[in-house]
Amino acid sequence: MSLARTGLAAGARPKRRARRKTGPATTGDTLTSPMQGTIVKVAVEEGQQVNEGDLIVVLEAMKMEQPLNAHKSGTVTNLTAQVGTALTSGAPICDIKS
Repeated sequence: MSLARTGLAAGARPKRRARRKTGPATTGDTLTSPMQGTIVKVAVEEGQQVNEGDLIVVLEAMKMEQPLNAHKSGTVTNLTAQVGTALTSGAPICDIKS
């Protein structure tokens, strides 16, 4: 049995880590941040009608911009997003009520 370089027995395969889901996390009506980042653009206003797929905000994380889109059609309520706001993963951005 050889443990050279990898620390694994010959022929053994390293375990794979489960992949993380990417994209906006949704909980019912609530659109939440999928990752930590800063809001650089807010494309909607409180009370605005949106369709599924419409841009809600743009989040910057690690110098990359991530658009967050509506997960369903409805009216934007409880909009907490403002340009410059730092979000943690899972932070609520708005609700979209049918």
